[in-house]
Amino acid sequence: MASAHQVVAAYWAAAKNRDWLTFAELVSEQVVYEAPQTRKRVCGRAPFVRFNIEGFPGDWHLAVERIVGEGQHAASWVQFSDAGAHYPGLCFFNLDEDSRVAHITDFWPTPSEVPAARTHLVERY
Repeated sequence: MASAHQVVAAYWAAAKNRDWLTFAELVSEQVVYEAPQTRKRVCGRAPFVRFNIEGFPGDWHLAVERIVGEGQHAASWVQFSDAGAHYPGLCFFNLDEDSRVAHITDFWPTPSEVPAARTHLVERY
């Protein structure tokens, strides 16, 4: 069984490398992603993977600053950059009994609206 730290490190590595097959294998079929400052929620593996593939086109970069994990929980601090802008992100992860990501609470510095092409993947809460 992988530790929460190992799962989250693999999750960010897959995202950074745009390895969407590995990324999908790391999240549960019923994964729930929430961004509280924008009240965005994405439910389920397929919509969540599409949300990531379609949501971040172009030449973006991701750097992991820190991951802390204990038991079935982990937190990460990442730096996301896109077209010269840099955004720190703080993400909290809960794993299921199979060591897959079951829930993500994701905090970014500025609120944003969901692009029209992705509204079908998101619900507001």
